[in-house]
Amino acid sequence: MDFKQPATATLNFPDSSQAIVLPVYKGTRGPDVIDIRKLYSQTGMFTYDPGFMSTASCKSDITFIDGDRGELAYRGYSIEDLAQNADFLETCYLLLNGELPNTQQKAEFVRTVTMHTMVQEQMHAFFRGFRRDAHPMAILVAAVGALSAFYHDSLDINNPRHREISAIRMIAKLPTLVAMAYKYSLGQPFVYPRNDLSYSANFMHMMFSTPCEPYVGNEVLVRALDRILILHADHEQNASTSTVRLAGSSGANPFACIAAGIACLWGPAHGGANEAALNMLEQIGSADHIGEFIKRVKDKDSGVKLMGFGHRVYKNYDPRAKLMRQTCHEVLNELGLYNDPLFKLAMALERIALEDEYFVSRKLYPNVDFYSGIVQRALGIPKSMFTCIFAAARTIGWIAQWNEMIADPEQKIGRPRQLYTGEARHQLIPIAERA
Repeated sequence: MDFKQPATATLNFPDSSQAIVLPVYKGTRGPDVIDIRKLYSQTGMFTYDPGFMSTASCKSDITFIDGDRGELAYRGYSIEDLAQNADFLETCYLLLNGELPNTQQKAEFVRTVTMHTMVQEQMHAFFRGFRRDAHPMAILVAAVGALSAFYHDSLDINNPRHREISAIRMIAKLPTLVAMAYKYSLGQPFVYPRNDLSYSANFMHMMFSTPCEPYVGNEVLVRALDRILILHADHEQNASTSTVRLAGSSGANPFACIAAGIACLWGPAHGGANEAALNMLEQIGSADHIGEFIKRVKDKDSGVKLMGFGHRVYKNYDPRAKLMRQTCHEVLNELGLYNDPLFKLAMALERIALEDEYFVSRKLYPNVDFYSGIVQRALGIPKSMFTCIFAAARTIGWIAQWNEMIADPEQKIGRPRQLYTGEARHQLIPIAERA
């Protein structure tokens, strides 16, 4: 982004002769931005933008989204190219370093990550402090936040080497912690990582193997999980990423910042969308009930929503959905589940919604969450773990965004302003005189 010779925009006020000139910056792609940092000092006014619908909170060269065209790119590489021609650790390297690795760089990166997949043994005792029926996300938030108590030798956020070590540790250990949370909920023993397996194959090994019976990986299923991780690795300045940046702006350690991101992701409006889509399909129950369900969706007073369709950012087809749809077909074909009632129901609902003018006119196309829940269910992952898998994938995006923010000399501690609408002034009356 060029900050040296910006264009300008003039802001006029109808009730006065005052006018101010604000810089306008142009990015590589996407809308230009008006720099309003001096607005308050020059006018005594703030902007008002609930939900940050029109506000750029930072500059970034990590991820770009064009919602109107249905495009998503990491460091300039389209999500389609990455999902079809790269693996998750290559994507991690790209997000961290700005470019895809060569053969030697990838081998070194994979080895470094692999050597950090184990967690400190005392963390096993930490896990056992939770109730057996604790939600895996509750455990994951606490476990990631607690990493700073076990790995406090890399917490100097101003030291690039410390930031690098923390990044590697989180990329490596998140699948281990997610698998531990799952095993703990089942009452099964924790499974140690295996250094001879790929990142995603090891993830599935820790999730599904037991001391009684090893888990034999299936290449199609491992690739499906790897694609899920790639498609969810980053998504620009979403709620959880903004949470990580805001927490990081205070100087908090990286483990605490990622834990904050996980907590935000737990919200049903953010990371729980694929679980909601799967719940919707289970509630519909049969393709015979789709017509009645569609009628209820169109009835504004019914409160029924079509989950897994539409997206706040994408006003066209979610590019990740196309790839996840392909993966969905590959997995179900591999497992012989093409006649699975839930899958047949999902395909029937997809077809009807794409042909119905009500949904087409509103651009309510299937998004990535509509298919990812079906894929994870086929992989044997329960709904309670869906958001944990999302967190494991998004951790690399959070780390890259956090690292970028820390290195940006323009960043300050986040401090949004407000439009105050409370009482102008109250006079305190002594308690004995109050009615």
